[in-house]
Amino acid sequence: MRENQNFGAKFALSHEPEGRTDEVIINQKSSIMLKQFFILCSGVDRDLLDGCSEGEQTKYVGIGATVFFTAVMAFLASAYALFTVFDSIYPALIFGFVWSLLIFNLDRFIVSTIKKRDRFLDEFLQATPRILLAVIIAIVISKPLEIKIFEKEINTVLLKEKNEMELANKKQVGNYFKSDLDKNKAEITALKNDILKKEKEVNALYSTYITEAEGTAGTKKLGKGPVYKEKREKHDASLKEFATLKAANEAKIAEKEKTGKQLQSDLDKKVSQTQPIIEGFDGLMARINALDKLPWLPSFFIMLLFLAIETSPIIAKLLAPKGEFDFKQEEAETAMKATLSQNKYQRDLLVKTSAEMHDRVYSDIAEDKSLYDLQRKNAKELLELQSNSFVEKQKATL
Repeated sequence: MRENQNFGAKFALSHEPEGRTDEVIINQKSSIMLKQFFILCSGVDRDLLDGCSEGEQTKYVGIGATVFFTAVMAFLASAYALFTVFDSIYPALIFGFVWSLLIFNLDRFIVSTIKKRDRFLDEFLQATPRILLAVIIAIVISKPLEIKIFEKEINTVLLKEKNEMELANKKQVGNYFKSDLDKNKAEITALKNDILKKEKEVNALYSTYITEAEGTAGTKKLGKGPVYKEKREKHDASLKEFATLKAANEAKIAEKEKTGKQLQSDLDKKVSQTQPIIEGFDGLMARINALDKLPWLPSFFIMLLFLAIETSPIIAKLLAPKGEFDFKQEEAETAMKATLSQNKYQRDLLVKTSAEMHDRVYSDIAEDKSLYDLQRKNAKELLELQSNSFVEKQKATL
């Protein structure tokens, strides 16, 4: 078959224009290399597949391509997810590449270990753990890509959550400083009230001695008599007290206002310090939670798409009838089992025969009188040595 294909290719090339010959050769080589690469990705036994038909090879090329492109999608998904964690492209690319290799190896292992059986139920039971593993891989791969696909919608949800967190943070920080600020304001108000109260008292004394001088109140005598002087002195004393009180309280008020400004500054500083934490609330977990708050149907269908891609090679092998490669693989396994069984039987028979021969040899030796006498003599000497050694040890303990 391969000789006919090569002859057909050579015949086609001989009728190509000279200008296109090199291009056709390059395209054919590229196609063959790509085919071999996808067959490698499928994990199939290439020695067995080389002797199969073109259609059988094409089937495993498709399976290998699915495995390869699943690994590519795993690389993109993991690289994006890790970029949201590290905020650096190089670690994301490195770990993404390692993760894609892991997914590629798992998919290749899953596909290559599924073998066609005589009963579909046996095949399904064999593939069930692999299908579950494929489902887990599909979910892991799809989630970061869903986050990237719905990035704008997720950013909207995160912005709303950040605004709510910012308001809650300001309220929480404000409550922390509220008692000190309220106490400071109450003390300032009390000091100002003391000034106003004293000022009203001075104004009242002023009105008293003025009306006394005018004769409209008090003794109702016009002029500045002794009563006027007494009330005037009382007013002047109170005015001095008012001036002293006002100066002292204004100094205290200035200090309290300074303290209040410092408290407000600390509050604003605390809010500004926590603001970057809120702004940085866009990590992987935050985006996953934001994705869960979006309508579930689009995300569900994307996950189903990756689930179909991931499980398609397994399902294809389950649903497809036995092909040429499957029969060759079964034949090779049967031949190997027969060879192993035959080798085991021969080894068991060899051990059994050898044991019987040794039994007969030692049985004949046991009847030899000279060997018996030699063994008796050696045993006697050994017992004498043991007895003498025991006696020496007993003497040493006395």
